[in-house]
Amino acid sequence: MNPADFARKLFAIGMLDKEQLEPAARDAPASWSKRLLAASRMKPAEFADFLAAAKTLPRSDGEILRAGTPLTGDFSLPFLHETGLYPYATADGRVRLACADPFNLDAIDAIVLTLGGYVEVEVATFEEVEVALDAGKGGPAADPEAPAEGGGEAGPDNSETLRDLASGAPVVRALDDLFDRAVALRASDIHFEPLRRDLQVRVRVDGVLRTIPAPRGIAPRAIVSRVKILAGLNIAEHRQPQDGRMRVKVRGRDFDVRVATMPTTSGEAAILRLLDRGGRLIEFSELGFGARDLGVLQDKLSQPHGMIVVTGPTGSGKTTTLAAALASLNDQTRKILTVEDPVEYEIAGIGQSQVRPAVGLTFATALRAFLRQDPDVIMVGEVRDPETAKIAIQAALTGHLVMTTLHTNTAAAAITRLVDIGVERYLIASTLTTVIGQRLIRMLCPDCRRPFTATAAELERNPRLVGLKIPAGAELHAPVGCERCGGTGYRGRRAIYEVLDISEPVRKEILAGADDAVIERAGIAQGMSTLVDDGRSRCLEGVTSVDEVFRVAGIR
Repeated sequence: MNPADFARKLFAIGMLDKEQLEPAARDAPASWSKRLLAASRMKPAEFADFLAAAKTLPRSDGEILRAGTPLTGDFSLPFLHETGLYPYATADGRVRLACADPFNLDAIDAIVLTLGGYVEVEVATFEEVEVALDAGKGGPAADPEAPAEGGGEAGPDNSETLRDLASGAPVVRALDDLFDRAVALRASDIHFEPLRRDLQVRVRVDGVLRTIPAPRGIAPRAIVSRVKILAGLNIAEHRQPQDGRMRVKVRGRDFDVRVATMPTTSGEAAILRLLDRGGRLIEFSELGFGARDLGVLQDKLSQPHGMIVVTGPTGSGKTTTLAAALASLNDQTRKILTVEDPVEYEIAGIGQSQVRPAVGLTFATALRAFLRQDPDVIMVGEVRDPETAKIAIQAALTGHLVMTTLHTNTAAAAITRLVDIGVERYLIASTLTTVIGQRLIRMLCPDCRRPFTATAAELERNPRLVGLKIPAGAELHAPVGCERCGGTGYRGRRAIYEVLDISEPVRKEILAGADDAVIERAGIAQGMSTLVDDGRSRCLEGVTSVDEVFRVAGIR
């Protein structure tokens, strides 16, 4: 069976859209299975099961792979990660090759030829292969006996010497290993933090920082300098913060990396934000809104004008929500323009611009130019200043649907924030149609979560259950920790929401000068569920834990 035939099988059972058939009918790229999995509506395990049955190959799983003896010594680990292949031996001496893409015959033949003898080919998911490969190599680490490059904290001050040091093979390899480790952990950020004589490296996984081993024998300044070189920053400037960008390829995936450096008393720190360019844009209906909230938003998105605001702290998924909403509106009848910092999701058919303050392209100047382009929908990455806010309000008043974000703690606080920026209340009441407040919560690992019942004794012992208004007898789940989730008990994140519909009662409170609490109560009276309410629902569904809802949303 070739890739095109398999794609038709997926289409026949309703797991693949028709527009995906044509790309699948062409010659399959090395990452064909990964791309088709992203386009399908199957979970990775279901996809692997279906693929194994279609190819009449045995289906392996993560436990079998980890129980075997790795046979990866003769192969490049980046090659194995990129192709989704894991050669290993079973306890009885049989040689097996787990492959996530059995259509990649060239790579499979190369592995089989190198191993020699009879090799059993089986199907696994990309995740199962990556976990097995990472377990087999034990994580990246430099040679503990290697001498320190440039010596301890001080290191060289000459910029040319530092550039030569940062371009050396040990530093290049150490940074590549750190990128590989971060991607394996599904990290969104990497923090390089200099200490007195060492470098602390932390990654943010599912919104929580986790320390990973720093490369030994490498001067902290050399690692940060290597990052600055790749990001096009001034390697000789250590006294001023700098911002830059770079693009890296890790495990066959392209990442845009936003870099920010900051001088500290112990040296120069660097924060890297990883943006996966190959990530699938989630559909608006898949974001996880409740039935009431989804109905309100679909109604507001269908209107020809007005302003929709998404609120939340940095890293709460606001851009993803806006991108999914824009994609749902993206058809041949609408002209959609966006200005962002940076462009995180590239959507075909939408005119997207990235702010460049160095050349005068700010949110305000881009928004002013957009009004001369005859758009139907405008998305502004963030309202940061009075000028941008007033132009956005003016656009909403003159027949445009405007979407933007604000940094506030609640949906109701968006009104106060707009007033603080300098927007008159009567303009807010006239243009604002909906405010979405959101947070990202960690989801319990489905492989190790522990069910329990909220008995009367449990409610008495744990006041958080009472604070979240969990009823007695409710079935809940708690985190445990396993190899699949890195021992945290959580794997992946999803959003919880509160959607404030600017109905007539809410509009009257805005005009009357009401504070956040009064506006929120008016919204609740009209059917709004708060972040805590949505978090409680996710707990009762077994998606997350009570402690996680308290960590993210708190109780108001």
